[in-house]
Amino acid sequence: MNTRRKSWIWAAAAMLVGLSAATVVGAQERTDPASALSSALVAACRANAEQFANSLTAENAAAFRALPSEEQAAFLKRFSLNDAPAKPLVSSDAQNHTVLRCVGPGGTVEFRFGDARTRENLAFVSVTVVDSEQTQFGLVREGGQWRLLSLGLVLLDVQQLSKQWAESALAASEDAAISALRDLAEAVQTYRRAYGKLPESLAQLGPAPKDQVSPDQASLVDEHMAAGSVGGYQFRYRIVNGAAENDPAFELSAAPTSYGKTGRRSFLLDASGKIHAGDKNDAVATPDDPLVSDAP
Repeated sequence: MNTRRKSWIWAAAAMLVGLSAATVVGAQERTDPASALSSALVAACRANAEQFANSLTAENAAAFRALPSEEQAAFLKRFSLNDAPAKPLVSSDAQNHTVLRCVGPGGTVEFRFGDARTRENLAFVSVTVVDSEQTQFGLVREGGQWRLLSLGLVLLDVQQLSKQWAESALAASEDAAISALRDLAEAVQTYRRAYGKLPESLAQLGPAPKDQVSPDQASLVDEHMAAGSVGGYQFRYRIVNGAAENDPAFELSAAPTSYGKTGRRSFLLDASGKIHAGDKNDAVATPDDPLVSDAP
């Protein structure tokens, strides 16, 4: 199973504290749970935060509207499985079940609805994401409209989920920074083996025109790494004294470009290749900072 789509089931499950039908237009949308669910997914697909807010129960709608715009956008991306606003296409299958295709720059995500079961003020609609597992949305009738209540058996509130996602995003950004440090270090070592010296700057590792690789454009990293800016971190490179005389070494550092948003910890890959990390409030880490436990 596609890992990203599998993660949607758990991330969305945590998110659906009480989503409602997105801005309800017709009588069917007020009375039909499947149409309410479709409206919510359409809002997420379009990255329409206000319409999506209308899909929340009153308490959670207020919490969602209070989130910063970037956290609102994170909800929509996780729910629609698209990293950018996309075009929703709604149709029906042979059993008259809703089929929603969210067509975005990165591809198409297809949601296939199953049967809806209604019991008094609760309803349940099964949904299959193509290439993923089937899950079930729970909806509750509130204010005359169907509002999403759960995915599977999970109920979490918007505020709590937002905090969890923010921490998860920070951890992922920091892990990516560590990986980028290792990639840069390998590129520097490859440069030294090829040209018998260390590069003077990261820019020399960058892309070269076709068949024009040289010490000034070695084509060992992409343009972002060569510019020292990757995934919300700023990277710096410097040549230092090595363990032996006339044997220069190098250090690489990484600090968050927006402390607290793109990362908290700063990192340093020292001359021996070990990585240190510390919460430096966006300042550069030093060899005195603790070693990253999983670093070489």
